[in-house]
Amino acid sequence: MLWAAVAGAVLKALLNEGLSRWQLATGTTLLEGWVAHLPRAVHGLFLAYLLLWSFVVGGALVNACGVAASAFLPIGDADTSRAVWGVVHALGGLVLVRVGSFRAFEGVMAACIAAMFACVCVTAVLVGPDWGAVGRGLVTPTIPEGGLGWVLGVLGGVGGTVTLLSYGYWIREHGRTGPEALGRCRLDLGVAYAVTAVFGVAMIVIGSRLELEGKGAGVALALADQLGGALGPAGRWLFLTGFWGAVTSSLLGVWQGVPYLFADALAVARARRGTDAPTTLADPRRTRAYRGYQLALAVVPLPLLLWSFRGVALAYAVLGALFMPFLAATLLVLNARRRHVGALTNGPLVVVGLAVTVLFFAWQGVETLLGLAG
Repeated sequence: MLWAAVAGAVLKALLNEGLSRWQLATGTTLLEGWVAHLPRAVHGLFLAYLLLWSFVVGGALVNACGVAASAFLPIGDADTSRAVWGVVHALGGLVLVRVGSFRAFEGVMAACIAAMFACVCVTAVLVGPDWGAVGRGLVTPTIPEGGLGWVLGVLGGVGGTVTLLSYGYWIREHGRTGPEALGRCRLDLGVAYAVTAVFGVAMIVIGSRLELEGKGAGVALALADQLGGALGPAGRWLFLTGFWGAVTSSLLGVWQGVPYLFADALAVARARRGTDAPTTLADPRRTRAYRGYQLALAVVPLPLLLWSFRGVALAYAVLGALFMPFLAATLLVLNARRRHVGALTNGPLVVVGLAVTVLFFAWQGVETLLGLAG
């Protein structure tokens, strides 16, 4: 399934580039564009989806952080350790993103991502995969028997799903406005999604060398022990640090970025009702909506720590993948109108890429539903 990791990164880069073009051309977020130019029901449906997605993704992330820290420093049995460390990371992440500046958030994220990328890539080499099979997996799109849900999960989970929308708020934090800033955004996205593709491939290679079924938190220890056998104790701790950095950076990104969406959604809803609230928030992080949703993200999903880690992870990835055709379809429509985006309209290659994204994820969704019905 290596092709799925690369394809997922390419599709996400295309979607984020389209989101950037809309915002830089219009000065409004994509969410505001949905409200202004799409049927009224879209806003309500997105808000309902965001609430459900947030609950599932929050549960997946606190589970993943619990697994990572349990491999690093276990407390009691595996399930208890996962739950305890999951709570610690949920609340610790909340404090960090709430009291720290945006620059501090960027610095912590950069450190976590650098650690995860280096350690995971080294591990992928050391596990000694069949490099011929790796090459075939990269260039031959196939779906293993019974693996449709996991392929959809890889495509949906690699490089983010709903969190793609957070990029618009982050470029606003950097003061990027106007079409002339598009080049800098494209450079950001090109580097970011190249790293994402390599990281996704490396994780699948590592997973292919171990029996993951039913091991839960033991998977992290198995991976660490494998690296330790090649590099010694220092290598084992290095991998555990990288593994922890991977899931912690994901949690911090969601805790900081997703509340923007909720605050923005409420702002445009108030504007539609004719109140005096501004449609575009000058500083969403200071609003009660942002801070309240941030608290809910860290606390409400904690009961999912009692559920199967594997089940939570798959539910998160599949639910996120269902968002992709909607996002691609709206970019096809909104960025095709010169009266909205001027010279930043979709080019022929972008149109093809977005159309493929819509068709592929729609087909995968139908196949998944038919499989569940059968």
